[in-house]
Amino acid sequence: MKRFMTITAMLAMGAGMLMAQDGPTLFKKCAMCHGPNGEGKMGPAIAGKDVTPVLTTGGKKAPHTAKFAGLTDDQIAAVAAYVKGMK
Repeated sequence: MKRFMTITAMLAMGAGMLMAQDGPTLFKKCAMCHGPNGEGKMGPAIAGKDVTPVLTTGGKKAPHTAKFAGLTDDQIAAVAAYVKGMK
């Protein structure tokens, strides 16, 4: 029983980490305005930039004038790392 519980806990943590850290999947919603490669469309180009402040506290322009709702801190970090790595 102890082995089963240990394996179940490890699988749950691993699945949670994968879901929380999937920057490319989470970015798909951002891509509607910022382009699939962060090149900018209706929204500004963000490829290679640090978007953490905008996602955590808000930016200067709508629609990001407040913290981005619906993302955990881990998901924000994953999206920010993905955007920062774009070229």
